[in-house]
Amino acid sequence: MDFRPESEFQNHTLTITVASQDGRPILDGPAYRSLAATLSDAAADDETRVVILRGLSGCFCLGGDFSEFLDKTRHRDLIAAVTEMFRVLATFPKPLLGCVDGDAVGVGCTILFHCDLVIASPESTFRVPFVDFGLVPDAATSILAPEKLGYTDAFKFFCLGETLTAEQAFGMRLVSHLANETDAERQTMLIARTLAKKPARALSQTKTLLRGDEGLLCDRIDREIKLFHNALQDDATIRRLARIARMAA
Repeated sequence: MDFRPESEFQNHTLTITVASQDGRPILDGPAYRSLAATLSDAAADDETRVVILRGLSGCFCLGGDFSEFLDKTRHRDLIAAVTEMFRVLATFPKPLLGCVDGDAVGVGCTILFHCDLVIASPESTFRVPFVDFGLVPDAATSILAPEKLGYTDAFKFFCLGETLTAEQAFGMRLVSHLANETDAERQTMLIARTLAKKPARALSQTKTLLRGDEGLLCDRIDREIKLFHNALQDDATIRRLARIARMAA
């Protein structure tokens, strides 16, 4: 039986927990595939009007699975799964909300750029250490980040690799709403309920118009993934990733 992420459905809102099959706050190959499938089903389901991405308690998502980066025999399947999920995010037609409580790192942060609104608890942090790993950004964030943050802040965020507090992320417009203490999920649900009451077709059409050229985003996803994959063939990058993985163990 195919793995599907933990989810809850109420008031026309689907809440999906971003995590691996074994309950880690990361995205690995099966998690990418299952998330893509769940989002595709939600896009086609008339009863689902809003989708929320949330993490495990106290941690949104710590990024990808290093063991997949280090094993070249797994790269083909990983690249296919990652590409599929990013393309689903880039073309998702319904309101998508990010509910962040804790750390959002790497791909756990870049997927938030596809959320229409991001609600974060005060303790949340945001970091994209791709350059430090010898990699490039993913999820079309080389387009989305400069659009949302401005070029200079996007460059600082990705190339300096500094960790942003929730307040800093709010000031840079990565976060749309700062929640009070532990109220991030409650505030996200209130926003979802408001959106779910609106005419669904008009809401979807408006999102599509505001987002702009989906084809451009998908083309950029493919370009980023190719560069990402090429970097994983570099021995120096692999050694760097292995050293980071040992330090994190």
